[in-house]
Amino acid sequence: MTFNPNASLDPGQISDRRGMGGGGGLAVGGGGIGLVLVIAYMLLGGNPNDLGYLNDPGAVQGQGPQSSALAQDCKTGADANARDDCRILAYVNSVQKYWTDTFSASGKQYQPVDTVLFSGATSTGCGTASASTGPFYCPPDKQVYLDLGFFDQLRSQFGAQGGSLAQGYVIAHEYGHHVQDLLGSLNADTGGTGAQGQSVRTELQADCYAGVWANHASSTGFLEAITDAQINDALDAASAVGDDRIQKETSGQVNPDSWTHGSSAQRQKWFKTGYQSGDPGSCDTFSGAI
Repeated sequence: MTFNPNASLDPGQISDRRGMGGGGGLAVGGGGIGLVLVIAYMLLGGNPNDLGYLNDPGAVQGQGPQSSALAQDCKTGADANARDDCRILAYVNSVQKYWTDTFSASGKQYQPVDTVLFSGATSTGCGTASASTGPFYCPPDKQVYLDLGFFDQLRSQFGAQGGSLAQGYVIAHEYGHHVQDLLGSLNADTGGTGAQGQSVRTELQADCYAGVWANHASSTGFLEAITDAQINDALDAASAVGDDRIQKETSGQVNPDSWTHGSSAQRQKWFKTGYQSGDPGSCDTFSGAI
């Protein structure tokens, strides 16, 4: 992904907790869920509390003064073209600029929230998070949490090709959950697993919202025009975290009744729906078959 080199970045939308200490692990309930399945559940939107995480005081990072390196080093789109952390900041800025404008056009007010970058482990309003949990949006404190090492896991453990827009897809998906939260749909009954269940429908709507943002990304002023190859990177990332693909790779079997995020085909379908339409109204995953 190429960012507009002259774009001015707003580091105030990132809370940088990297390198602030911490360590240890998470106590995981739910019948001994393995690390890979934890990652699979948490990928792109799962709530840590749903898996029974228990806060481990030894794993929580200090909550002291946050690093100022991001503000010093990530000032323009040129910096985003050169550094991973600056790239994440630029994506956060772009996604929130799109939703701010979209809410305003419909007479509503978007509420910006931070993305928290951390390494190792950190405390959240949803419990303790570690690098193994993957990125997620936490409704109680209304923040997105991300360890940048996740993108290496996406390639090495889940076979994604990577690419900048794969990162943009992840960020836009998590902010899609924030949009759901603001609109009141995230607090609806999201229980019920399965290929047509409420949990899957919630996740697929966030995928669709990510596609809508991608359609408008260049108009936010932070990115240059998105290419077909970059869209393919995003679709590849969506496929890599499909429930069916993860189940097959981890257990050799596919069980649609236990899906929480959707199949590879479903995730790609709804990202493409949002991208091709550019309209959040096209993202009604709660009606009809998905």
